[in-house]
Amino acid sequence: MGSTRGGVLRDRNAALALAGVVVSGFGTSALWLVSGIWVKSLTGSDSLAALTVFAMWAPVLVGPVLGVVADRVRRRPLLIGCQLSLAVLLTALLVVDTADRLWILFGVLFVYGASGVVQDAAEAALVATAVDRRLLGDFNGLRMTANEGMKLLAPLAGAALYARYGGGPVALLDAATFVLAAGLFALLRVREERPDPGPPGAWRTGLAEGVRRLRGTPAVRPLVLAASATMLLAGVNGALIYAVVDRGLGHAPPYVGVLYAAQGAGSVLTGVLAGPLLRRLPERVYAGAGIALFAVSVAARALPYDAVVLASAVGVGAGLPCVLIAALTAVQRETPDAVLGRTAATANTLIYLPNAPALAVGAGLVAVVDHTVLLPVAGAAGLLTAGWLLRAAPAGATPDTPDSAAQV
Repeated sequence: MGSTRGGVLRDRNAALALAGVVVSGFGTSALWLVSGIWVKSLTGSDSLAALTVFAMWAPVLVGPVLGVVADRVRRRPLLIGCQLSLAVLLTALLVVDTADRLWILFGVLFVYGASGVVQDAAEAALVATAVDRRLLGDFNGLRMTANEGMKLLAPLAGAALYARYGGGPVALLDAATFVLAAGLFALLRVREERPDPGPPGAWRTGLAEGVRRLRGTPAVRPLVLAASATMLLAGVNGALIYAVVDRGLGHAPPYVGVLYAAQGAGSVLTGVLAGPLLRRLPERVYAGAGIALFAVSVAARALPYDAVVLASAVGVGAGLPCVLIAALTAVQRETPDAVLGRTAATANTLIYLPNAPALAVGAGLVAVVDHTVLLPVAGAAGLLTAGWLLRAAPAGATPDTPDSAAQV
């Protein structure tokens, strides 16, 4: 395991790309939490505070459209340009000091989210070109570890900075991380040919190509569908967490933070182990096992015992990322470079889109159905998803093997 992590860190491009992700992820995680606190402190409204998350998330709905951008220009300059532009844009938040200027914050967050979709697509395509494809599983796993680590540390740092100095310094911190990340991506050694924009009307054709590519690639399609179904169940699970803490365990709401910390620890562990496991197991087996662990952990939350619920939080954190890592790695490996940006963006939209409506549905269901019923049902649905994925061998092809899963 140590040698594979070392392989990623010894690969110059992989190490630089991973450092860029870590740096920009720190700023993003800090601003994500502080935005809600900022709005709440200026308005006293819980609903408006919640809308900050929606403003950043909403552009994912048009991910396939935004992903085409990543295939129409060279990816490294696109990443650098997006990051530097956001660094400049974030300075507009320095004037947000009253409720009547919150429209500036929401506008910045929306652009922030749209740029994030483009950057994710460009980054997935650039990494597939710049990094040894034998290291993609390791890179994506360590990327998950870095992201989860930032989610544990950066919000606390952002909240402390906001409490002492207000929102402006947090915006400047985020801007500084984007400038640093742009510098790291500028150091990547990669040769990119200028993409052919195609004839007039090629934009609409290009948009459809991402969907066709996912639908027509047997090694990718089941993983993306299983990831989408799992994220839907994750949304239901997330909506029930306060019922678990209150009704099930009898704790005050802040105990949710303990469960999220335990979940983050599980995700960090999975990120470290992802690369070695993906070389030893077929992607479908690795992803299916992760979904099964997630499903059993969700069902276990129905039991009114602190130790069980804490262990289940670790299990949710460890199991959920498996299918996400496997799906992204398969997309990067199986998709031609010319359409990888839009295909990755389309995959991200299909995977993450069900989470938001599932949160709303789960919040409605828990008002009329006890969580001790809903959680086992969600767990059973997860086990069915895992079983379907393990049986979903590509039509007309032999099941993948550990060796083939590691091929480039």
